[in-house]
Formats: sequence, structure tokens, C-alpha cells
Amino acid sequence: MRDSANGNAWFRGVSFLVGLYLVATLLVGMYWSSEPGEDFYLSDESEIRFRGLQNSNMTGVETTVTLIKVADTLLNKPGGFLSNDITPPGVWLDNIPNWEYGALIQVRDLSKAMRESFSRSQSQSTEDADLALAEPRFNFDNNSWMLPASEKQYREGVMFLHQYLNRLVDDDQHDAQFFARADNLRNWLRTVETRLGSLSQRLSASVGQRRINTDLAGEENASQSTPAPREMEVKTPWMEIDDVFYEARGSTWALLQFLRAMEKDFADVLAKKNAGVSLKQIIRELEAAQQPVHSPMIVNGSGFGMLANHSLVMASYISRANAAIIDLRELLSKG
Repeated sequence: MRDSANGNAWFRGVSFLVGLYLVATLLVGMYWSSEPGEDFYLSDESEIRFRGLQNSNMTGVETTVTLIKVADTLLNKPGGFLSNDITPPGVWLDNIPNWEYGALIQVRDLSKAMRESFSRSQSQSTEDADLALAEPRFNFDNNSWMLPASEKQYREGVMFLHQYLNRLVDDDQHDAQFFARADNLRNWLRTVETRLGSLSQRLSASVGQRRINTDLAGEENASQSTPAPREMEVKTPWMEIDDVFYEARGSTWALLQFLRAMEKDFADVLAKKNAGVSLKQIIRELEAAQQPVHSPMIVNGSGFGMLANHSLVMASYISRANAAIIDLRELLSKG
């Protein structure tokens, strides 16, 4: 009897500890699942550097600092970088890892534009050494847990961006430049346009629809590698709907920060093209896409059904922002 009582007490003790652990990880997971807002989560090193920054009004500083801040947020927000976690509660979460991936895609695109366009006076000029090292770091696999970990590569990318920024604000160094030209901005916006277009299509596919194949539309002699059906059923799998939604949330959040920065760095270019209002409209659409989600889950109602469809609402904001980007690019192309 005594052995039985001891066994029951041991079982109750273990059950209590397991239950306590599950509740604790659940609460921590809920905290980690909160999306970053307008405030950036900076490492102590980044905070110290920004406080001591000189020549903060120099062309390109706002964009570079914002790129660093967004990348720093991915690494230092509550829970840190979660996409490659293999232990609870991070391994149980999927909304924030998808949010991280969306923001990371925008970081990759802007770091590529910084390396190829913004820091170079022309196509045959030499690329910046630090930006050439930063860009491939951000393109490292976001699911790598170790050897090396994703965070290690991204922190190195942030470090090289800091080195570029330090040279950019130093009046005695002339090898670091940022060229705020209409063609540079237009080239980056072309990449943004394709990203938003893809997100809009994937979000709209939450309800499923038959689409006519328009891959070769507009070109009489165009061809493609393998034949494709004239019509196809496009529908996002039910288990992936919230993944696409939160990827779109992360992507539009990062893009919103970048456009706000470029509104300052490219102020003269935008004023000359009378395009400032167009950029403000894009920013406004992206701000609307960041409204709080009050539902405990991403609802996937039909287009005109009784339940809401969060994906279609997000697609609407993104489509309007994308249309405004197309108009802005046309304005920037005019003399």
C-alpha cells in the first residue's frame, strides 16, 4: 500500500510539473506571437551606434538605418528569430515565423538593391565592399539551426551594414555613397511590384477560383518550356491560409518602414517628379494592412459569405498599394 501511495504521489508530482511547463510555454508562446509594431527592437550595440550617429541628414542614412533596424528587429524582438527553433514554444509557432519570412524577403530585396543600384553611380562602377558581404548573408537559409545558425549569418549582415553606414556618414571617406536617383528608386520598386503582385494572388486564392492561363498574353511568338492548361483551379490549401496571411503581414510591415525612409532620402527626386503624393498613398495602404487582427484565428469565409475572409481584405490593401506603385514608377520614368 505504501509503495502504491508513493507511486501515486510521484505520478501526481510529475503531472503537475508537466502541466506547469505546458502552461508556461503556452503563455510564453502567446507573448512571442505578438507582431512588432512601430517600435523597433534594437540590440544594445545598434542603439549605441545610432545615438552617436553624425550627419544623420545625409542622403541614404535614413534608408540604411531603417534596413538595419528591420533586420535587427527580426533578431531581437520577443523570442528572437523563431523560424529555425527546434524546441518549445518556438517549434509550435507558425504565424510569427511566416511573418519573419515575409519581412526577411523585403530585407533581402533592399540589401540587393543597395548593393547593385543605390550605392553605385553607374552599372560599370565598383560595388561597395561591405554591401557585397552583407547581401549574401541575408540570403542564407532561414531554417538553419546550427553550423551555422541563421541568426549568426544575419547578424554578420547587420555588422557589414553598420560598417557601410559608418563610412557613409564620414566626411573624410568617399568610397561609400548612396545615390538617390529616380532610376534607382524605380528599379527597386519594380521588384516590390512583383513581390506584392505575387502576395495578392496567393491571398486571393484562399477562396479558390478557376483562372485562365495568361502567361503568354500580349506576345504573339512567345513560348514556354512545357505546355500548361488553358484554365486551372487555383486554391491555397486550408492549412496554409494563415501562413500566407502572416507572410503578407510581415512583408508589408517591412516595406512600410522602407518606404517611409525613402520618402525622406528621395524627397528632392519625388518633389521634382511631383510624385510625393503617390508615395504617401502607398504608405497609407500599407498602414491599413497593418491594422490589428482581432480574431483569434484567420477566418476563411467565401467571398460573399456570412463569415469574413481576412486574406481577401489583406489582398485588397496590397492590390491597391501595388497599383499605386505602378503609377509611381511611371511618374519616375518621365522627364
